[in-house]
Amino acid sequence: MAENGSLLVVDDEPELTEILSEYFAGQNYAVCAAGDAAEARKVFAECAPDLAILDIHMPGEDGLSLARWIREHHSGVGIIMLTTAAEVVDRVVGLEMGADDYIPKPFELRELLARVRSVLRRRLEGRTPDRSKPGRMKFGRCELDLAQHKLFDADGEGLPLTAMEYDLLKVFSDNPNRVLNRDQLMELAHHRGWDVFDRSIDLRIMRLRRKIEPDPEKPEVIKTIRGKGYLYVSP
Repeated sequence: MAENGSLLVVDDEPELTEILSEYFAGQNYAVCAAGDAAEARKVFAECAPDLAILDIHMPGEDGLSLARWIREHHSGVGIIMLTTAAEVVDRVVGLEMGADDYIPKPFELRELLARVRSVLRRRLEGRTPDRSKPGRMKFGRCELDLAQHKLFDADGEGLPLTAMEYDLLKVFSDNPNRVLNRDQLMELAHHRGWDVFDRSIDLRIMRLRRKIEPDPEKPEVIKTIRGKGYLYVSP
């Protein structure tokens, strides 16, 4: 019985999709597999999974394009990208497209399982109302709804927001006008397993600035304090 959620594995290597399907089924996940982006879209047309594991390099439409489509049309779905170990650019672009996490090939199945559990846990928390601090928090030209775990623009339209992006905004909302370095941000956002030198925090803050800052090139809401970290300037 699939108790832990539903997964979609998208990879053009049949052997890998078979291995992942069998492994996660054994971990009580409902698993679907697709060999390319077109097949994956058919799965979404029937029923969106809780999380998609996407290979970046596939014939035809690649995983990056598919990730962007998922984030635009199914914002509640978690995304983990499979990248080649040497392609740092792939990881950067994947995060830019809204992926929640990435794992380089080759990988240990247990590590991928841990990352799947982490992303799903954060997404589940994002669907659970937070009554400890009701209302909305102002972030530049946007508002963060702490009860719904959603970000809204000036016109009241919802904006795509990954689980990690929400975690970061929540940390800033809890620590206004306080400089936080990467280590503190990861600790407060409950991501202690990340490397403190990992630039993923910087990439996500860059994506957040594009949403909330009137001028992302001259940020005034989430400022960079050179050599120290980031500062959320509370209105």
